[in-house]
Amino acid sequence: MRIFQHYWQLHLAILAAVEAVIFFLAPYAGALARFETVHIQEVEQGLGSLLSRAILFAGVMFISMAAMGLYNSRQRSRLPGMLARVAASVISGALVVAVMFYLMPGLYMGRGALLLATALALGGVMVVRILFDTLVKDDVFKRRVLVYGAGRRAESISGLRRRSDRRGFNVVGYIPADGDDHIGVPHLVRLQEHESLLAWCRSRRVDEIVVAMDDRRRHFPMEQLLECRLEGIEVVDLVSFLERETGKLHLDILNPSWMIFSDGFRQGRLHGALERSFDIGASLALLIVAAPFMLVTALAIKLTEGLRAPVFYRQVRVGQHGKPFQLLKFRSMRQDAERDGACWAQKNDSRVTRVGAIIRTTRIDELPQILNVLRGEMSFVGPRPERPEFVGQLNERIPYYRERHSIKPGITGWAQLCYPYGSSEQDAIEKLQYDLFYVKNHSLLFYLAILVQTVEVILWRKGAR
Repeated sequence: MRIFQHYWQLHLAILAAVEAVIFFLAPYAGALARFETVHIQEVEQGLGSLLSRAILFAGVMFISMAAMGLYNSRQRSRLPGMLARVAASVISGALVVAVMFYLMPGLYMGRGALLLATALALGGVMVVRILFDTLVKDDVFKRRVLVYGAGRRAESISGLRRRSDRRGFNVVGYIPADGDDHIGVPHLVRLQEHESLLAWCRSRRVDEIVVAMDDRRRHFPMEQLLECRLEGIEVVDLVSFLERETGKLHLDILNPSWMIFSDGFRQGRLHGALERSFDIGASLALLIVAAPFMLVTALAIKLTEGLRAPVFYRQVRVGQHGKPFQLLKFRSMRQDAERDGACWAQKNDSRVTRVGAIIRTTRIDELPQILNVLRGEMSFVGPRPERPEFVGQLNERIPYYRERHSIKPGITGWAQLCYPYGSSEQDAIEKLQYDLFYVKNHSLLFYLAILVQTVEVILWRKGAR
């Protein structure tokens, strides 16, 4: 499914909808059980309308689940780990709801009713998760895909071996095509003499055909594919298929014409105004909340390295349209960290100070970038800004690297959710593929979804160095 330029796997969309209903109904069930009645009217005579309480409860629980990565198609946790995340999400959400009830007495529903609602929500969601885990394993929600082509390009699909990358489809087979460089994929199938492609797809219940020919100029099966398309079988090219299933644009098969004619890469004024408004409001609110942490960090740097030691680290980075700006961070490395020139940060980097090791792991060193957002140099979500020294090299060596600068850089981003910390040119290539996906498909909903899922990155310390 594609909603507001964001792809959702069908089973995750259904799962989210079912769990949203459970969260909405849980306060009603909890209140009825607490007051030992089956009549909503009797409960509402004492508490008032339950509708607003149910909406608040469901909204907080849903956001808490998303923040734990439970609606992320790249979530790799097995069932026990998944259920542990569900428990942590529901308990955390219940604590937030309790605080909100305290701050808004008009919505208060009683501790007993809230505890019962939480228990019912937790039990219901765990049952649903177990059922869905079984159904997804049984391929109930997966599309049956036929790949037309069996050469180098088709290997991009056969190379998707991670469980998280193949949750949405099953490959029925690969049909060799004229012009394939070499045959290097499993499950080869061949049409029988006088058998049409449509008849073959009907007999194998194919839902989608992915065109992955190495050379489309040689005997492209236009009439057969059109016949399948008119019969309701989806036909999609390889780049679009991999974009949808992996959440990135694969540079090795990407071409300029696809980028020009594909849907996406929108830079609407309304979207820009809404995003900027959110950036300003959120940065002001975060500065208030983060002020104590920023003050403690500044004091810690001064106490461990001397009163004359600088607290902030200012570094030139490349922003939107290639415009340079000064990025602000809490200093986490020695003052002479770059006496030999600019270089990538490494795992267990010896230049990191004692305080720096803590603030880099917890991402506190990034908090001063809120000021960059307030000044309009950055957004909360976008490709991470790189240094001009690295950008110059990467522009020459990596195709389409300049395109990531078409939008504002961000404190967090799609690449930060999907790929660990980058410290080499190969890492830059991998992260660019995710950055281009965000540039192509970015929308306000996608922006907010990334912000929520960033909580998981911070809590589980993914990619920090």
